[in-house]
Amino acid sequence: MFKIDRDANRIVALEEPTFSELGFKERAHIQEWIAHNPRALDEPLLIIQKEFAGFSDTNERLDLLALDKQGALVLIENKLDDAGRNVTWQALKYASYCSRFTRDDIRKIYHDYLTKIASPQSADEKLCEFFEVDDVNELKLNIGFTQRIILIAAKFRKEVTSTVLWLANFKIRLQCFQTTPYRMGHDLFLSIEQVIPTKNSEDFMVGLANKALDEVEGAAAEKDRYALRREFWARLIKKMNSVSTLFASVSATKQSWLGTSSGVRGLSLNFVATQSFGRVELYIDRQNKTINEAIYDEILLQRDLIEENFGETLEWQRLEAKRACRIKYEVAGDVFDREQWPQLIESLSDYMPRLERALEKPLKHINDKIKSGQFTSTEDGIKAGDDETLVE
Repeated sequence: MFKIDRDANRIVALEEPTFSELGFKERAHIQEWIAHNPRALDEPLLIIQKEFAGFSDTNERLDLLALDKQGALVLIENKLDDAGRNVTWQALKYASYCSRFTRDDIRKIYHDYLTKIASPQSADEKLCEFFEVDDVNELKLNIGFTQRIILIAAKFRKEVTSTVLWLANFKIRLQCFQTTPYRMGHDLFLSIEQVIPTKNSEDFMVGLANKALDEVEGAAAEKDRYALRREFWARLIKKMNSVSTLFASVSATKQSWLGTSSGVRGLSLNFVATQSFGRVELYIDRQNKTINEAIYDEILLQRDLIEENFGETLEWQRLEAKRACRIKYEVAGDVFDREQWPQLIESLSDYMPRLERALEKPLKHINDKIKSGQFTSTEDGIKAGDDETLVE
């Protein structure tokens, strides 16, 4: 690695000391760097445990345990200046141990980790946030043989690289990241680069493996959960069509939600049905967080009147960590239990028309403001409008 000297129009090589020479340790430093910034491995990862020792009848410890966005467990082994000869065998053992973990096992492992670091959020909350779902029971974690391995070291021996490339033929996703420290004066720098497989070849190999897994899992899911959802939505739509035209042009889907336009672009009226609850909601997303929040705040001014017309207390969610905002009402229910369908369908088909009526005037007010050029994003935020507020 070189530093560019603009004035002299030259490049100056940075020093390449070893981690040992710099006084860095495997667990105290490399492991902590990755744990606090897993994005350094070129993808979003959720660290769920450090120094994991939850393997039955062994005293072995896995450096870092994580989840990727597909719900696969990612086992991360850190080495300092040399990966050693046996790192692949060690990592494969850990992967075999972890292959039996259920979703509840993973939730407990993550709960223990968050308790240890005194996190204010629960494991379920952070899992839902990372995977962008409403219900942790919807998650598919550690399905089949999807466990992944990441090896991190400054140097990989031929025994390691040869084994890693051979295992790739069996759809075992094992990546090697090379870490290199650099120094210029008192300044230290770190390079983390995926070297095996190279990024382009990895995309191709992972694509083939994922395609095969997706086809197998997709076929099974379509036969049970997806099929059940479609049937549930079809029955709910039929019921809705007997009391309202709101969902007349909507078709059943395999997804956990079913939506239609509220009459204002970017604001949808949705049903959500999961293993734990059924929901009616107004979802606000005009592709701009500032505008979404301004619209939400405008509707919030009429909270008392809206809830009076709806007949129940609504849950108002500005969703600070997300782009969208939401106003919702939930009832208990399991969409995958046919015996609960009659009550769930009755409740949702009752609450949705009530929500539509309660929001009719506020949404008309919002639409008028949008058409008049208000709620327009500018460099200073939202274009100011008049101070008019809704009156009944």
